[in-house]
Amino acid sequence: MNLDYLWHGFAVALTPMNLLIGFVGAFLGTLIGALPAIGPINGIALLLPIAYTMGLPPESTMILLAGIYCGAEYGGRISSILLNVPGDAGAVMTALDGHPLAKQGRAGEALAISGLASFFGGTVGTIGLALFAPALAALAIGFGPAEYFVLMVFAFATLGSMVGSDPVKTLIGCTLGLMLATVGLDPTSGAYRYTFDEPELGDGIEFVVLVIGLFSISEAINILEHQSRGGEILKVVGRSLARLDDIRRCAWTAARSSIIGFVVGVLPGTGASVASAISYMTEKRLNDRDGTFGKGDVRGLAAPEAANNATAAGAFVPMLTLGVPGSGTTAVMLGALMLYNIQPGPQLLTERPEIVGGLVASMFIGNLILLALNLPMVKIFARVLTLPNWILVPSILVLSVVGVYSTHSSILSVLIMLGIGVVGWMLRKLDFEMAPIILGFVLGKVMEVNLRNALAISGGELSILWSSTISQVLWVMALTVAVAPWFLARRMKRLRSVEAKAESAGLPED
Repeated sequence: MNLDYLWHGFAVALTPMNLLIGFVGAFLGTLIGALPAIGPINGIALLLPIAYTMGLPPESTMILLAGIYCGAEYGGRISSILLNVPGDAGAVMTALDGHPLAKQGRAGEALAISGLASFFGGTVGTIGLALFAPALAALAIGFGPAEYFVLMVFAFATLGSMVGSDPVKTLIGCTLGLMLATVGLDPTSGAYRYTFDEPELGDGIEFVVLVIGLFSISEAINILEHQSRGGEILKVVGRSLARLDDIRRCAWTAARSSIIGFVVGVLPGTGASVASAISYMTEKRLNDRDGTFGKGDVRGLAAPEAANNATAAGAFVPMLTLGVPGSGTTAVMLGALMLYNIQPGPQLLTERPEIVGGLVASMFIGNLILLALNLPMVKIFARVLTLPNWILVPSILVLSVVGVYSTHSSILSVLIMLGIGVVGWMLRKLDFEMAPIILGFVLGKVMEVNLRNALAISGGELSILWSSTISQVLWVMALTVAVAPWFLARRMKRLRSVEAKAESAGLPED
């Protein structure tokens, strides 16, 4: 395997100017990721014109943008853990166990664990990018609309055991998400669906509006409700270092989730939200024997964090090797290369090795920079929890409103966000989890578009959904995931029944 381009890349990335650019990108990315509704896409889109007008060479520009991208994946966890307000889509799953840990007075530990998991996932993803990019790009080519549809079926099959103890409420939440995903123009016919004659709803409900409403606004209302009742809102920060026992417990979780995140990141159009959901579901099925996931289990925190950062590296594979963006963020970065009249594709590695090598090398260095930036600042981040509620709640509301309005420049989007927030607060009071709604919304859109495209290709023949080897493997996995819990539950019930009979037969008579 020829890694000459990588050694050349380190020579590029380790120059004083590019080291400074990488540091600035990582720092800005962390701040951008921590702010609700901004996210890496908007951050890169805002800073790209500045980088271009500064006259930076293309390799330096890509190092800056990659630093922002990876830093945003780190930063998204901060508000998610501390305030239950996800900084971006990938941080939704982080809140499930991260915020309960903070409520237990372990905010500093949670931030430290998530930082270490992010570092591990980012490093594994970057190694995968350096070693396996061409082979995984070939795998991505094999995914057509039918394969993506079955992949979404597999994701839905795992939803039943994802969060909470009530599968009915999980199913209702997922259905609500699917219903919200149908608002807007029909992807095939162009007909308006559930827009109530409001032109602004033609594009559907924006993901940012839904996430900020369900998490930020409902969390602010929840804090106010507890305050009015005299309830105790979390103020304890706790230690700022991770426990060795927790690190050992998370080791295999981080390894599995990093691999899942990287592979999902390679598939164009999936992204961190899908990767974090699949990794969280996988770990919950493997390790949640005591029902601790969703209540502050460190493995439930490490899984999505490792997957998020591995996904960021994986998304560069199709962009650099095929010229196909693997995510919305890499689509913006693809545009950045085109500003310099550089066409990504199979020849990029041989024609411009300083760009590919510099980018990959800067991601190795950037992960070290992010770890060095984030771990010492854990105590500072965690101090957010000690702010009085009269500062904290208005800050959440202002960030939410400004974030949504600056992204969409629409008063209607702000009103929809507020309405969703009230509904989300009511659902919380009924013990509904927010994650199934988000996942139903995200996966439902991808699922519908790919199903319609697959049927258009086949002329309406359903056989296209199981005709390829990839589809068949995914169908088997989905059926296994759906049936295995039922089978195992019956088996455990039978074993307990046999044990109970054996114990009763061995009891001495009075």
